[in-house]
Amino acid sequence: MGPGPLLALTLALGGGGAAASGPHSLRYFYTGVSEPSPGLPAFVSVGYVDGETISRYDSETQRKVPRAAWMKANLDQQYWDRQTQILQRWQQTFRVDLDTLQKRYNQSGGYHTLQFMYGCDLLEDGGIQGFLQRAYDGRDFLAFDKDTLTFTAADSAAEITKRKWEADEAIGERMKHYLENTCTEWLQRYMEYGKATLERRERPAVRVSGKESDGLLTLSCRAHGFYPRPIDINWLRKGRVQAQETKRGSTAPNSDGTYHAWASIEALAAEKDEYQCRVEHASLPEPGLFSWEPESNLLPIVIGVAVATLIIVAVIAGFAVWNSRSGRREKGYAPAQGATPTVKR
Repeated sequence: MGPGPLLALTLALGGGGAAASGPHSLRYFYTGVSEPSPGLPAFVSVGYVDGETISRYDSETQRKVPRAAWMKANLDQQYWDRQTQILQRWQQTFRVDLDTLQKRYNQSGGYHTLQFMYGCDLLEDGGIQGFLQRAYDGRDFLAFDKDTLTFTAADSAAEITKRKWEADEAIGERMKHYLENTCTEWLQRYMEYGKATLERRERPAVRVSGKESDGLLTLSCRAHGFYPRPIDINWLRKGRVQAQETKRGSTAPNSDGTYHAWASIEALAAEKDEYQCRVEHASLPEPGLFSWEPESNLLPIVIGVAVATLIIVAVIAGFAVWNSRSGRREKGYAPAQGATPTVKR
């Protein structure tokens, strides 16, 4: 198993551009399956900037295409054609690698997956992070350490690839150069292209709710409609973070391009006033603190009084209309001039 088209990808990418303020990330995820089916291509590649999808390729369409308007507007067709050719070679390499790994693990067939993730981060302090990892059947397989130019193997099958790649020092050097230079240069360029979208700030709408049962209170803190994606939601008790006691949901996208997330904690109902939800986000000048405010017991009474009042008003109005019509009938009715009189027989 060799590095294959990774070197071709490194040569195909290059450039510069002004950096946007960090932190920002560029990620590519490749997935290959041994038994494709309709709707499940044999090979898929998806690119992300700050969690936003920027490109996609799959073995069914055989084309790499933009998935963000600002990518389409700033990169010509030659760029997409070149990237398509590179990913077509990756597709072939994944097919060979899947066969190789099945043999290494003594697998005669069945459904298997090979995943590859690589990318880089530009940190707020100007630092750089690079990642390159492979996984097989959902488990770690091989990870690259760009500082030591070594690979971490998850098992004996991965050790074979580790020895092969480390035997050629040029492989590690090229990977390191890509992660620290080529990748970050293209991330800077993409950030410039998508600056209006990627650097916007949308404040989260935060709602705290509570549900009490048998003296135990479950408090939930939900943040909705925020951008960018990174957010910290923590439950505090008497000002101290309750990290171990807090349950968290993953940060998920909304249909409008924003995100939502939640965190919950269980507490004694008698101690509810000791808890606060703290939300930290790039759109907020300072962390926001939110407490649960249970609905007043007077609310049902107020609603009941309002409904009763409306019923009484409706009854009075109906009686007034009926009384008015009855009065007109008692006064009699005079035919209009020119009307045909009734003939008595």
